[in-house]
Amino acid sequence: MPTSDASATGSAKSGGGVQSLERAFDLLERMADAGGEVGLSELSASSGLPLPTIHRLMRTLVACGYVRQQPNRRYALGPRLIRLGESAARLLGTWARPYLARLVEETGETANMALLDGDEIVYVAQVPSKHSMRMFTEVGRRVLPHSTGVGKALLADVPDAEVRALLGRTGMPAATEKTITTPEGFLDALEEVRRLGYAVDDNEQEMGVRCLAVSVPGSPTAAAISISGPAGRVTEAAVAKIVPVLRQVAVELSQALASSGA
Repeated sequence: MPTSDASATGSAKSGGGVQSLERAFDLLERMADAGGEVGLSELSASSGLPLPTIHRLMRTLVACGYVRQQPNRRYALGPRLIRLGESAARLLGTWARPYLARLVEETGETANMALLDGDEIVYVAQVPSKHSMRMFTEVGRRVLPHSTGVGKALLADVPDAEVRALLGRTGMPAATEKTITTPEGFLDALEEVRRLGYAVDDNEQEMGVRCLAVSVPGSPTAAAISISGPAGRVTEAAVAKIVPVLRQVAVELSQALASSGA
């Protein structure tokens, strides 16, 4: 007898997709949300899937290298995901460049896009200002979130307990004399970001440089865009003009990523 599409793929299709693939990717995302390492019972409780189904999917993911089983029998995200993530980050940066170019055109300052990768901020795209002053940021650079505007923007909506745990893992070394170096001070700064709707790095990563940042709403991964420039140019008066542009570009970038299926 001829086999159906569902039996040929080993699963039923859901909403035009292959159910087993949907479930596998859902499990990977749940693992990432849990910090990268979970047990089968935790996945079963959070996903609602029966243990035999999860076990079968995890065996496949382990065989493909996307998940690895730890000596304690728990499962962790595997190394093959690194290559996929790096490639996706480069593409995300490529898609963002026209929007960053518009930021430079309208503000005159260097524009950046950054992601939260684990406990670090990684810059994935940049369009430099036409001014000669060079910022510390460059594509591929990794920094700790507590000393950057993009870090504040990305962590503003993260629960305080999770932020404290992150800061406990990374520490809060001072990049300059103005860097926030206490969890309480950083949480106060995040409250200010939520109140204002944008984040400020005021000489906290590099003396003489101010950065304004906003998160990209609805981004497929936590992302923020920013402008950086000399404190003498990024004044309070300039902030009032720059922030609305940042917000508008962030919304338009979000819409472009959603329409592209990113």
